[in-house]
Amino acid sequence: MSTTQKDLYQQTLGCVHCGLCLPVCPTYRVLGMETDSPRGRIYLMRALGEGRIENLDVVRTHLDRCLDCRACETACPSGVQYGNLLESVRGDLEQKAPSRGLRPRIARFMVRHLLIHQRRLRLAFSALRAIEVVGLRKLARILRLIPRSLDAIAPPVPGGTQRAPLKTGLHQPKGPVRGRVGLFTGCVMEPMFGHVNRATLAVLLANGFEVVIPKAQRCCGALLVHMGLPDDARTLAKANIAAFADCDVILNNSAGCGAALKEYGHLLDAPAAANFAKKCRDICEFLDSVGLTQLPAARNVTVAYDDPCHLCHAQGVREAPRKLLQQVDGLKLVAHARPEDCCGSAGIYNLLQPELAAEIGKRKAETLTKAGAQLVVTGNPGCMIQIGASLRGIGDHTPVCHPVELLVPPAAK
Repeated sequence: MSTTQKDLYQQTLGCVHCGLCLPVCPTYRVLGMETDSPRGRIYLMRALGEGRIENLDVVRTHLDRCLDCRACETACPSGVQYGNLLESVRGDLEQKAPSRGLRPRIARFMVRHLLIHQRRLRLAFSALRAIEVVGLRKLARILRLIPRSLDAIAPPVPGGTQRAPLKTGLHQPKGPVRGRVGLFTGCVMEPMFGHVNRATLAVLLANGFEVVIPKAQRCCGALLVHMGLPDDARTLAKANIAAFADCDVILNNSAGCGAALKEYGHLLDAPAAANFAKKCRDICEFLDSVGLTQLPAARNVTVAYDDPCHLCHAQGVREAPRKLLQQVDGLKLVAHARPEDCCGSAGIYNLLQPELAAEIGKRKAETLTKAGAQLVVTGNPGCMIQIGASLRGIGDHTPVCHPVELLVPPAAK
């Protein structure tokens, strides 16, 4: 057993098999199988470390079904760091025998050669936009050339001006300056949710913060880590650490990215990585801590807030978005059942495990529909896409937005 394997094996011993993780695990709730629960997967990891399992595909099947939502970490009385354990074992398996299925191969190629490269991603979205404008997506749907699961999830590609990236460099507020922050703009956030990035910048400027947007920043690397490709992710992490070297506070508006950025200290064993991680804050976490000096525009709307897994479970941020939303005049915040349940997005999980993701998403949509809200709010791009698709899947066309969109002051619009 290698040093890495011994370390992973020791981590599995922290699980006392109490079963408190079972009710919060989305795959166990759907499938009802012990091997598809956190406890069951840890048993498999331990058996792998002890050399009692030779067929790696058996282990991989059940590990790949895990969304890495980390709800089990919140429920665990023993403090087992399941997310770190899962990602480490996935990396070990990927080194020994890369996934041979068509979907995993395509996913690896797309992430490595497209998603983490901003220029290529911009060109790809420009091409997709052109395809939609001339009606080829509709034709492909009619001819069933694209999977229904993919077509149901993917929202329309925004127009060119909406996909335009934020100007890099320093942005200055008009009034008194309270401080300076760096803004991580993300990879998918830019072409698909450029309006969220613009709202984030507007709120920060309106509330007196200078905003630095480094040109050299890269993808956070979260998808690579989740897929068992930590070495690729480390290259991106080093680039981001260098890009934000002069920033004392680094903000992001994507829960998945935020969790990855805050865990650079685990990804890279270096003081610079640990220091970088300490500087990273979610936009709502930051705004709640410093306070709003400019009140958001009034909105007469009923809102249901849904917690992104990597914000509540991975980062422990729960109350900040709710407290900020309650400062919006006219906004009524309503509770809904199981707000911390995973929606089924989990990066690209809804593409790799579409049937299971759809069932998990349906359960989320049903709880949100019962809340009777006019607007669903959540702080992660993948969750926004998945929840929107899941709601439409049950005939509910309630819009979904990011909390920062509701915090823009009237003068900043």
